[in-house]
Amino acid sequence: MKYLNRNNIYLGRAEDKMLELEPSSVALSFWSPPYFVGKEYETQETFDSWQSLLKNVIENHAYALKSGGFMVINMANILCFKDSNIPKIQALNISNRKSKVTREMVLDAMQKYPEYNRYQLADLLGCSEQTIDRRLNGNNIRGGKYQTQTRVKLVGHYIEKYAYNVGIYLYDKRVWIKDPSWVNSQWTSNTLKAVDEHEDLYIFWKPGEYAIDRNKLSKEDWKQWGARGVWHIPSVRSNRDHPAKFPEELASRVIRLFSNPQDLVLDPFMGSGTTAIAAIKNNRDYIGIEKEAKYVELARNRIQEHPPLQRELSFM
Repeated sequence: MKYLNRNNIYLGRAEDKMLELEPSSVALSFWSPPYFVGKEYETQETFDSWQSLLKNVIENHAYALKSGGFMVINMANILCFKDSNIPKIQALNISNRKSKVTREMVLDAMQKYPEYNRYQLADLLGCSEQTIDRRLNGNNIRGGKYQTQTRVKLVGHYIEKYAYNVGIYLYDKRVWIKDPSWVNSQWTSNTLKAVDEHEDLYIFWKPGEYAIDRNKLSKEDWKQWGARGVWHIPSVRSNRDHPAKFPEELASRVIRLFSNPQDLVLDPFMGSGTTAIAAIKNNRDYIGIEKEAKYVELARNRIQEHPPLQRELSFM
């Protein structure tokens, strides 16, 4: 069987293309899966199909990782999926209330004009039909009272289970603190939910010996982040060419900490190519897999923007 060549980016689905990797060749796999929260390339997916994808990709790592190798998954611990069984969320934002019409005023108008419908009552009171409905029914659902709500799911235990079942074990965990990019967004005034400003790094280990070399990082790096459980790294400032980038510094830290020079680093969800660029800059080989042709091209172009670090590539 002809295996995938190093320092290439391949077009295909991760759960299929990973089967073409040389067995026990990958020292580090670093990736962030699709979250299925509405991006163009994931609109047809469901929570069940998302679980199946993760399960298959993680199972493939039992075959691809070398003994003592690591799999690091970067993902937010809370995902939201539409669920018609979730009650409609009702939030009364008093500070943003634009109409002074109260429930008592609506009930009084209904008593005086029992034949009026909601639209006529709205005209009488000088407000919208939605305001009449909200005052009568306690219905203050942003986006429409018939909109399907989202369900919050804690997902860390899913990937731990999938890995454990194939003999890959949770070794450690880091927390990546991003800057709260959306803190000034208008939506934050209509909810009590926190602004998303962190993601988790789940670090898995395939049983086998690995080397601990204190010289791979400087003393300052060990002090600042190498031995720390919380990493403060600003998020990517522009996502115009790809909607789900993570910063190069994040990939670089993972690669420096959990692999060695000339090791093979895998990213089965390569996206815009950040993991490959970080691998090149840190003297590692890489293999990338990406199912969207336009992002394969983007990743290749980004790699070629680094001529001093460019390696011989034979894209397939």
